[in-house]
Formats: sequence, C-alpha cells, structure tokens
Amino acid sequence: MNILLKSAKIIDPTSSFHSKTLDIHIRKGIINNISKNISAPKATLISHQNLYVSPGWFDSSVSFGEPGYEERETLSHGLGVAAASGFTHIGYNTNTNPLPISKVDISFLLRSAADSPTSLHPKAHITVQDNSQQLAELHDLSAAGAVSFSNHKKSIDNPHLLLLALQYTRGFTALIESFPLDPQLAKYGVMHEGKISTSLGLTGIPNIAEEIRIKRDLAIVSYSGGRLHIPTLSTAEGVALIRQAKKDKLDVSCSVAIHNLVMTDDELDGFDTRYKLMPPLRESKDQKALLKGLKDGTIDMVTSDHQPMNIELKKVEFEHAAYGSLGLESAFGSLCQLFGAEDAALMLTKGKERFSVAQSSIAVGEQADMTLFSPDGLTTVTKESIKSSVNNNAYLGREMKGTVIGVIHNNLLFQNQH
Repeated sequence: MNILLKSAKIIDPTSSFHSKTLDIHIRKGIINNISKNISAPKATLISHQNLYVSPGWFDSSVSFGEPGYEERETLSHGLGVAAASGFTHIGYNTNTNPLPISKVDISFLLRSAADSPTSLHPKAHITVQDNSQQLAELHDLSAAGAVSFSNHKKSIDNPHLLLLALQYTRGFTALIESFPLDPQLAKYGVMHEGKISTSLGLTGIPNIAEEIRIKRDLAIVSYSGGRLHIPTLSTAEGVALIRQAKKDKLDVSCSVAIHNLVMTDDELDGFDTRYKLMPPLRESKDQKALLKGLKDGTIDMVTSDHQPMNIELKKVEFEHAAYGSLGLESAFGSLCQLFGAEDAALMLTKGKERFSVAQSSIAVGEQADMTLFSPDGLTTVTKESIKSSVNNNAYLGREMKGTVIGVIHNNLLFQNQH
C-alpha cells in the first residue's frame, strides 16, 4: 500500500493535527508523513473536493445473516456494505444459526472477515441456547476474541442469570449486554403504545416495558459489580435512569439506534412494515430526550442497528412482520443532517474502548485506520441506491447529507465510486 491523501481536513481530537488541512502519506498500512505539499510520485493519489479524514468509524450493533441466514446478507457482502458506509469496525450480533457459543464459532467469524477493510468484532451468546438458564463458556469465548456477551434482542428474563454473568466476568473484565425489554409488559405489542397505536388499532409496547427492565438491571449491577451495556435506548425515562446511574459511578454504558433519533411513531401511520423496529419508534418527547442524552454524554454511542431481513418476513400484515431495518448506509448521512459532518464523524468513532476495539489516531507512525468523507452532497435513498442484499430500509425516500468516500484499514483501501 502506497497512498497519498491530498489536502485532507483531519478530524481527530486526539491528534496534534486536529482541524488542520494537510497531506497524509501512507506506506504499508502505516502513516508515514503528515504535512503540506507531500510529493509521492508512485503513490495512489486520493484527491477529493472538501476531503475530510477521521479515525475509522465503529458500529456496536450490526447483523448480517451468516451463518444460517445467508439469504439476508452474507458476511462478505455485508462487510463490503460496511466499508462503503465508512465503517472500519463493527460489533457483530449473535442472531445467527448456530449461535456463537464456542471458540470454533468465534474463530469462524474472525477468519471470514480477515481479508476485509472492515474488521468484524464478534459477540458471543450469553447462554448456551435461547431461553436457556445455563451460561456459555464466557471466559473461553472472551479469550477466543468475543468483545461482549449478548443475547441480542432477547431479554435476560432471569435476574439471577444476569447476576451470575456480571459476577463471573468481573475476573476478566468482559462486557455484558442486556436488552432492555420486559416481555410480559410488551406482550403482543408491535409498535409504541400511544396515540398512533390507538388510532391504528395496533397493540402497543409501553415505555415502562423498557424502563422497568433498566431499573432492574441497574440494581443488579450496583449489587454485583461488573460491566454492563444497555443497547438501543428508546425512552426519555431510560435516558434519565442511565444519567443517574453514571452519577452513582456504576460501570454502565448505553447506545441509541440512529433511526430513533431521526424518526418517531408518526412514520407508522400507513402500516408500513419498514418502520416495524425493536425497540419501536417512540414519540417526539422521547426523541428529544435521546438527542439531549447523546449531546450531554449520557448516551455513549450511536449505532445503525443494521438488520437485513428477507422480503417474505416483511411483506406481510404488520402484526406478523419481522422487526428490523437496514442502517449502515444511512448512518453518516442521517447524523450529518442532524449535527453536521464533523460532529457526525466524532459520534461514529465512539464506543471502541468499551468494546475492546483499538482506538486509532491520525499521527505519524500509527496504523492507518481511517474513514474518508465529505460534508458535501445531498442524496435521496432509493431502492436502486441500496448496496445491501435486501431492501427493508426505513430510510427510503429520506434525504441524506454528506458523502462517504472510502476507508483505509488493515493495509487495504476501499473507495466508493462517485
């Protein structure tokens, strides 16, 4: 690899070059020089109007399909979509078949992503099966490369099981994820409980179904110790609970799905299953609280919560449709619309340390792990523009701001064609 970035504005608060526009020369995957007017005649030249560069972006909650559901998205294709979307690191969810419960499962995932400019960081299932009361071999899975333990969007209903997992993993500082939903309170619900669900005649999922589970989990981690991550908050009270937990010095982190920042349950007025999501799209007061929590640091990271779903699971009656939407390709454009390109890029670099992913810096001698982007460009999401294998996309028809130019990582360069 021999690459020269010309006149790139560097967005990296950890770097002495932050906010400066300079040339960057990369050789054999290492940043060789950062200065003005670098000459490298044999290098691949990357020159783009209004070129920005930041440390590589990270998404803590990504699903594809493989193994078991390759019709949704294979690992190879999904990693290509991630790279095209600007991500050099993804946390890979556990909703596969077989579940990732052995060192062999983790090794397969790591091996499958070895030659990609996007690094895949596998999560492992907390229990040996769904609804099982037996913990998986958490220590061995962590040693094999699992970055966290998660039953994905299946809540841990047995509080003793969560207690054991948190206590056991204290010995090797692993991260336990607990999806915040009480299934009994959410029973039969298919969207947010509110005025829209009432007008549509659909059973709603009340905010309390999330809030009561967060209260329980925070009480357990306060008692047990350990490291807890609560993924995809969706309610105002959930944000308030996490804010207080951090004041109480609990070792807890959380994320928010980008679609919960840019959409509300108003989208469901036409029974469109693209907007059937878990957690559901909530009301504007919840959306405002999520935005505030993100800005003040209560919410640690954003996620696309990317979930491809084959068409026969979406093209059915709303009550029977599967949950989930694509999100990787729309992550930067949505955040750029809300916050501007620089803040969007900074948000997309957060969460790495929490998931034991190496944090990169744009400095001479460092490994090149970076995302190339521009604040310029307005596009509308169409079916034709989607790179994913399926098109269950809640962002269809929405305007996206900014442009992802490519990524440099793992001694590989990926560039989008513009």
